[in-house]
Amino acid sequence: MDYKTILTVLSSSADAKRTIACAARVARAQDAHLEVLVLGVDRTQMGYSYLGTEAALMQVGIDRAEADISALQAEVTAALAAEGSDLRYSVETEISQLGAISDLVAQHARYADLVVQPLPYGANTGSEAEAVVEAALFEGKAAVLVHPVTGLGQNAQPKRIVIAWNQTAEAMTAARRAMPLLKAAELVNIVMVDPASSAAAPAEPGALLCQMLSRHGVRAEVSVLARTLPRVADVLNQHARDQNADLLVMGAYGHSRLREAILGGTTRYMLEGALVPVLMAR
Repeated sequence: MDYKTILTVLSSSADAKRTIACAARVARAQDAHLEVLVLGVDRTQMGYSYLGTEAALMQVGIDRAEADISALQAEVTAALAAEGSDLRYSVETEISQLGAISDLVAQHARYADLVVQPLPYGANTGSEAEAVVEAALFEGKAAVLVHPVTGLGQNAQPKRIVIAWNQTAEAMTAARRAMPLLKAAELVNIVMVDPASSAAAPAEPGALLCQMLSRHGVRAEVSVLARTLPRVADVLNQHARDQNADLLVMGAYGHSRLREAILGGTTRYMLEGALVPVLMAR
């Protein structure tokens, strides 16, 4: 499968320019069409209003969302124009209440081969950023390429890729969704952190995935690491830096989103502090 439709959803000007630049680079590298959804968020919470004020509050919320979306659309238009005439793209605007973002994003993500978004957690991000990424992963069933504040680095087509492998269905889905990038990479490193040993596990951890990728023409190798840092996410970040990786591929949310939100988890920590671009799927 090739990436022929790239989607990015923008609801804030904080990362709009950088995200447009990242998505445009991916679209060019893949000879794909870039779809930009500009989202105006109506944050009105009717449950906290006084009786008889609902209509007025709704109008205020809509007016604010329209003003926000108008300003953001102008910024997006300028950013796309700066990318040059060789980029194929389309822009759509939508206003949505915060609770309805998941359904709206899912409708668009289902028809995209790849969704490009900034890290959803940070000082300048709102709750809608998290809702967008999770809607694309869960309801949209799309692969999501999340870029850190440094963008995509030097290579729109990653030359060195690390796959975080733990033999789960989510990790396998991510590896399959990343196949166009894996096949074009110079080297793919399959990394396992403290792999569990059992009678059902292969004698050499990661060997079966390495074999599968090799049959697709992927140049792959396997690394087995001890958990020498407090969190698996820390080990993955450090390994990606040691490998000079352009991309980390991993399965998303092996546990429930609620559990990860409360207790933490590898997905949550990577969405907060990834040092390289991360392609996630589940």
